[in-house]
Amino acid sequence: MQPNLDQLFAVPNAALTLEVSLGLKPTGHGAVCYRKAEGGAFAEVESDVEQLLEGFDGPKVEVSTDKYGFTWLQVRRDPEQLTDLVTDLHAVNSALQDNGFGPYLLCTLIPFADPRGRTVALVYLYKKGTFYPFAPQAEPRRDNTLELQVKTEVGADLPLEKDLTRWFPVWGAPGL
Repeated sequence: MQPNLDQLFAVPNAALTLEVSLGLKPTGHGAVCYRKAEGGAFAEVESDVEQLLEGFDGPKVEVSTDKYGFTWLQVRRDPEQLTDLVTDLHAVNSALQDNGFGPYLLCTLIPFADPRGRTVALVYLYKKGTFYPFAPQAEPRRDNTLELQVKTEVGADLPLEKDLTRWFPVWGAPGL
């Protein structure tokens, strides 16, 4: 599959499925991960995106760098505003892609949690155009059972990554 950022708009339907079937609800967090490019053009696009999102009554935006050197642009909204959150994440991806920085995009993730404290993120792999679930426990452990349950439940809602070796752990991702 190829990247199709509009697939992000299917996440709210998948969220309904996750809530009904597994008791998982959106946390209100979302993040886009990318490699920072050198030069003023990239810095300008990144700044424009942050300003756009933080505009009048916009979401809270935070930029961080992980231990591998990847940049995470985290967006926070009220958990009830999942559609707005997805729109924000789509805007970040689109701005980078439309300005020629698509090859620097790695993934987008949207975390969910249940009352028992389990967390799982729907991770969108930009280069593959597919999703997979990531359910971290204490690094390096992950909840494979929950990941497979999520896969089963949202398979009709989202294009899932069939190759489980591509279900990369995103340890330390913001919001998880």
